[in-house]
Amino acid sequence: MDVFDRLVSAAVPEWNSYVDHAFVRQLGDGTLPEAAFRTYLVQDYLFLIQFARAWALAAYKSQTIADIRAAQVGFAAILNETELHVRL
Repeated sequence: MDVFDRLVSAAVPEWNSYVDHAFVRQLGDGTLPEAAFRTYLVQDYLFLIQFARAWALAAYKSQTIADIRAAQVGFAAILNETELHVRL
């Protein structure tokens, strides 16, 4: 059993409430009201800004070029995702 499966099996009720939440179901099947989706995008965008800063800090504090590159990949992916939020 891998780490993910062990973590899920240790928190089955919490996991089920997360994956079976009405928001997640509606998002998945395309029935989420547009206002709720827009609110989600704003919240996620604000989170992504802080998450990007954390990756940038990881690059700054890295000791090796390999670690700096790894942090840069994460940082770039987050910046690319924020562009999707802005366009929507």
